[in-house]
Amino acid sequence: MTDHEDEPRFLPYAQERLAEEAMRERAREFREEVESRRSVRFFSDEPIPLDVLDDCIRAAGSAPSGAHRQPWTFVVVTDPTIKREIRLAAEVEECETYSNRMTDEWREALHPLGTNWEKPFLEIAPALIAVFRHAWGIGPDGERRTNYYTQESVGIASGFLLAALHVAGVATLTHTPSPMGFLARILERPENERAYLLIPVGYPTEDCVVPDLVRKPLDEIRVRR
Repeated sequence: MTDHEDEPRFLPYAQERLAEEAMRERAREFREEVESRRSVRFFSDEPIPLDVLDDCIRAAGSAPSGAHRQPWTFVVVTDPTIKREIRLAAEVEECETYSNRMTDEWREALHPLGTNWEKPFLEIAPALIAVFRHAWGIGPDGERRTNYYTQESVGIASGFLLAALHVAGVATLTHTPSPMGFLARILERPENERAYLLIPVGYPTEDCVVPDLVRKPLDEIRVRR
C-alpha cells in the first residue's frame, strides 16, 4: 500500500475475547438494563448534568454510518425560551394530526398509551436533544457531496443515544411531531439538515406513571435458520 493521502488507512483491531460465561453475563446484564427503559412523559424540571449528555452524544457519534459520512447533528436545547417555542410549534402540528390527519385505526393504536396533542414535557424537561439527519454532506471546500444510507445511519446512532442516556440514569421520550420542519427553523440549522427525532431528557417525576405494556417474547422476534 502506498503512502498517498488518498489511500485508505487501516489500523490493527483486537477485541477482547471473553470466556463464554462472561459473555452470557454481560449480555444478560445489558438486556436487563435496557429492558427497564420506558418512554416517559412526566418529567421533573430538575437540572441534569450536561457533561453526561455530552458523553452520551459521543457514544451516539460512534455508531456506524454509510461510507463513514457520520450524517448527524445533535442539538442540545436547555434555553427555556427556545423550549417553549418548540413546544408551541410542535403542538400546532400535533393538534392538526390528532384532529384531521389521524385515521381511526391510528387513534385506536394510540389509545393504550393515553397520548394527546398537548406536549408540556417539551417545556418541562430540563433538556431536549434534537437529532438532525444530513440529507447531503458539505465538503471541506463547501462543495455538496452525497451521503449514503442516512436514514439507517441516523436511526442506529439514535438507538445508541437512547441506550446511553438510559444507562446514564436519565429518562427519555422519542417524540416525532410530523412534519418537523419547524425544528430546523427554530434551531437555525443549515439547509442540508432534516429533523429526525426530538428527545426530551431528564428525571421522571416522583409520581410518574407509564403504560402497562407487554413486549413480544423472544420466539416472536427471533428466527433461527
